[in-house]
Amino acid sequence: MLIPLDEHHLLVFWVQVASLVLLARLLGWGMRRIGMPGIIGELAAGVVLGPSIFGKVWPEGFEWYLPGEELQSGAILAVGWVGLAFLLVVTGFETDLGLITKLGKSAAYVTSGSLVFPMFGGILLGATIPDSFYDPEQHSRIVFLLFIMLAVSVSSLAVVAKILGDLGLMRRDFGQITVAAGMANDIIGWVMLGIFSGLAASGRFDPLDLLTTVGGLTIFIIFAFTVGQKIIDVWLRGMRRTTNPAKGSLTVLFTTALLFAIATQYIGIEAVLGTFVAGVILNRSRFFDHRALEFIEHITVGFFAPLFFALAGLRVDLSELGDTNTLIWAIVILGVAMGMKFFGTYWGALLADRTNRGALALGAGLNARGALEIVIATVALDLGVFNQTSYTVIVLVPIVTSLFASVALRLIVRGWRGDPGEIERLEREEALSENLLVNTSRILLPSRGGRASIGAAQVMQFAWPLETGATIFTVNQSQGRLLTRFLRGAERGDTRDRRQQPSQDLSEIDITPLQNVLYEREVEHRTVRSPDVADAIISESQLGYGVIGLGVARNEEGVLSISPMAEELLTLSTLPILIVRPPSDRHPAAFSRVLVPVAARSTTRMACEVAFSISSQLGTQVTLAHIVEEKSARETKKRSASEKAPAGFLFPDLRHGGRRRSTASKSATTSHRDVHQGEEILGKTLMLAQEMGAQARSVVHHSINAAEGILEVSETEEADLIILGAQLRRVNNRIFLGHTAEQVLQKSSDTVVVVLTPFDL
Repeated sequence: MLIPLDEHHLLVFWVQVASLVLLARLLGWGMRRIGMPGIIGELAAGVVLGPSIFGKVWPEGFEWYLPGEELQSGAILAVGWVGLAFLLVVTGFETDLGLITKLGKSAAYVTSGSLVFPMFGGILLGATIPDSFYDPEQHSRIVFLLFIMLAVSVSSLAVVAKILGDLGLMRRDFGQITVAAGMANDIIGWVMLGIFSGLAASGRFDPLDLLTTVGGLTIFIIFAFTVGQKIIDVWLRGMRRTTNPAKGSLTVLFTTALLFAIATQYIGIEAVLGTFVAGVILNRSRFFDHRALEFIEHITVGFFAPLFFALAGLRVDLSELGDTNTLIWAIVILGVAMGMKFFGTYWGALLADRTNRGALALGAGLNARGALEIVIATVALDLGVFNQTSYTVIVLVPIVTSLFASVALRLIVRGWRGDPGEIERLEREEALSENLLVNTSRILLPSRGGRASIGAAQVMQFAWPLETGATIFTVNQSQGRLLTRFLRGAERGDTRDRRQQPSQDLSEIDITPLQNVLYEREVEHRTVRSPDVADAIISESQLGYGVIGLGVARNEEGVLSISPMAEELLTLSTLPILIVRPPSDRHPAAFSRVLVPVAARSTTRMACEVAFSISSQLGTQVTLAHIVEEKSARETKKRSASEKAPAGFLFPDLRHGGRRRSTASKSATTSHRDVHQGEEILGKTLMLAQEMGAQARSVVHHSINAAEGILEVSETEEADLIILGAQLRRVNNRIFLGHTAEQVLQKSSDTVVVVLTPFDL
């Protein structure tokens, strides 16, 4: 039967929540203002409102505020556990299991040293600490010893990541190892907490119970990372197709976290371990809409996490340290926790061939404790393993160690930028983080195994970082809905015959060459059947991709025209599209010289990103060319653009072949302002090239029109790749890439890439 809170209890409850959250946010903000982790202020808020200060200053008010009634305490503590569940979901999202494997030797040695040495110290503490720190009648010393060992050993990934992030050290070499070791600390800590809490709940050390708990946990984790991962991927994929994918992902997140929490609680392990695993699994799915995570992060950081940490501080009673013997043991516990963690991490880093300064930074960074240690103390207190004295001492550890880690890291890294290789990597990563196009968002490559798509794959392989995954997407079109497609085109004023050739059987498609081109990259091949190829590709593109690569080729007459399907794809896509037209004879093994026409347009930036990324990976020479058109040629081009495009032809100026020639003479005047503007644009673009680690030079070239100039510079510079930026436009209800892009696509004998920005961008 449900027992509701009366009006008085509800009033007290709302006062508790409001005061804890507001003071925690205020003190957390104050700590961040002086460069300290916010968690220190949030814990301090609970100490201020707890028996240590509020209870001493105004005992009557404290009695009203915290009456100690079971129903009243249960209400606020239940909200605190919900806050902890949200915090652990977010922590799971920050846990990258692949990072631990990637860092290999360094992560293994540092993780081992950071855990083994403090665990040894924790065992000594647990064996020698006085009985006043626990109740021997409730639990044996071995159970108490295990919790003490765990509490002084673990680091906090959330606090470590926050400190490194605030100091701008996250992407440093030692920062990555610190995060990897922090992840391992968290994972091992949560597993051990689940085992130890199950042991404490049973009240005795029973090997069979322990085996059952460990076995149940093992089965749960295996299921979560195999069958559970597939179910969640399918579910999130379906949510991506809804009108509000972020809302759908939020539903999946809540449901998964609750189900995993129920599962771990059922097998005798704390529910928060289940929510942590849920966060890890959801983060591994590329179909999760991270706008939902932003919502969870905001509500967690702004409300639930401060409430939980303030509640942890609320249960601290500093008067427990008034006894000299207790104070001495508190100092000893702090010393062992900090000293053994630092010593173990330092020697582990030296064994991993890290520098002395890097080892010191790792020792300081991994000393940061936080959420996990507080959870350990809270669980131990609730199970009766810790009493108020031991709980107070253990909760002090994350406060002191977080202060130590933050101050020590500042001192150690002052004036230290790392070795030249690390500095170069950090500069490239910073440039990559500011990119509009070339980043780690997944690549979508529609292909039926044709030669043109191999060219598109080659360009994207050289330009995009290897950690970016790629999906080769094949659509087998069924023979239907042709009338519907014709009518759809008629509504847009397009009466071209849309009849298709019989579709190629999926069994005949060989994507092995594409997979070979995309080597060392995570590649997925998806095949679907659909009556409308463009609609199928657009539907797939909504599942978390950043760019679409589209290969095109000349037809049998040597004229380049884009198919109705591709035109429809260009019309509907909300993602940037990379059109790649490879040369007719063969694919180059690599690109030695790249030409990028530079103009005062936003599309130029994306084209430069592709070129500079290729250069930084292959050492390719990039030529940045600003084409200055003579005035008379410009007027001719304006008149040409106003002419009606012939029906059914995407490239109206190239229908009869040959380059368009202007009637302007070589003596036509050129604006000095155009030249100056071009030089200014080239200067800024060269700075971008330097930031991205590319080899680039610039030229200013005069020509009768832009396309002619690009082709002339390409021939002079012996370029084997031309990359242009273009904005999609409509001319007489047709997709139009612009005269310059279309002429270069048609006439150049080299590989040509056109970076297209969608209509709505």
